Amino acid sequence: MNEAIERRTEWFRHDRFGMFIHWGLYAIPAEGEWIMSVNRIGKEEYEKYFHEFDPVDFDPKKWARAAKKAGMRYAVMTAKHHDGFCLFDSALTDYKATNTKAGRDLVREYLEAFRAEGIKVGLYYSLLDWHHPDYPKYEDWNHPMRGNEAYKDEKIDFDRYLDYMHGQVRELVTNYGKLDLLWFDFSYGEMCGEKWRASELIEMVRKYQPDVVIDNRLEGSGEKNGSIITDNPLSYSGDFASPEQIIPPYGVTDEHGKPIPWELCATMNNHWGYCSFDQIFKSPQMLVRKLVECVSKGGNMLLNVGPDARGNIPARSLEILERIGEWMEQNGRSIYGCGISEFSKPEWGRYTQNGKTVYAHVYEEPLGALALYGIAPERIASVRRLADGSQVNLSDAWNIKLYPDVAFVYYGPDPVGCYPLPDEVDTVFEVRLK
Repeated sequence: MNEAIERRTEWFRHDRFGMFIHWGLYAIPAEGEWIMSVNRIGKEEYEKYFHEFDPVDFDPKKWARAAKKAGMRYAVMTAKHHDGFCLFDSALTDYKATNTKAGRDLVREYLEAFRAEGIKVGLYYSLLDWHHPDYPKYEDWNHPMRGNEAYKDEKIDFDRYLDYMHGQVRELVTNYGKLDLLWFDFSYGEMCGEKWRASELIEMVRKYQPDVVIDNRLEGSGEKNGSIITDNPLSYSGDFASPEQIIPPYGVTDEHGKPIPWELCATMNNHWGYCSFDQIFKSPQMLVRKLVECVSKGGNMLLNVGPDARGNIPARSLEILERIGEWMEQNGRSIYGCGISEFSKPEWGRYTQNGKTVYAHVYEEPLGALALYGIAPERIASVRRLADGSQVNLSDAWNIKLYPDVAFVYYGPDPVGCYPLPDEVDTVFEVRLK
């Protein structure tokens, strides 16, 4: 791993779990953040949401408390999404929250609230902008006006847009104090790398925020990680890979097979922005286990919430966060500071590891004693249930004598009996090695 990336991402690789917040005008039509593109809505028609935007319940302190209670150590909020609407008080546009009925710099309030809870803060900024007159339209892959004959021969000045975009990023990195993370989104086709004047942009960002952790989407995309996986990453290759809605089968490695920092970004239901009819939520059990999977492969999880038009995180999302938090309160040590184990994945769950401590995440009730696959009995100093510190016994029962190279443990009174797992979400045993 590049030394500069290793230094910048030390906290990131330790904290492992964060909150993504997608919020903007699209919360009003409530069909997700891509509604403008999906429904081919022109900016004049979309403008009505700008005049309606009035999040009377917005209280970022509540959001921050929910994130902290869930065990999240950092957060990223959309300062500007693809529709071009800014939640911050940009001097470069009138299309911003301070000019709506909200009349407030919502980014500043978010940053202050999350910092107050001790949560590291990040901002998402879209490289796309469907509101700006100089962003490509007719031949673009994603613009709402793609293929619209009215824009076929339109003359634009893309450099003027880039000046605007760079100027807004400058505002974010100079007007809002120390930022821990910047999340650029996203490159596609020829809209990649130096098309964004990426070297110039990163040089400016690093001038004002030398330690900020940056994702790889100025160069990478869903189809490629970019030069972050090479021995000579470009200045704009980012500090971590950013798989979306999928956990890489083997984690993310460089071209030599060595792990690099990465972060899964994932939704709780099937949308990033608030969607009133999408009630297909992932269970707390699934999300805990996916977080464990990420950590076991050397990665992070950035779990999304999409507040509604009034500024409330949906009740179902809060319920899920609370359940995750209950598990994290008891088992967070198996996540924070942990990563890939020296031992291969066991059949009944996963291992995470921090130094000489291995955490066995058990999902499947064993038949009799639990085999700690890959771990020899003589290597074990102690085994405890992480949630309560209770002793877990090494088995010396008659029926394991044929397998002397594998340690077996049992958590019930009888080493050959079957007992329900103490935690059906994920029972964690802390295995201390000699």
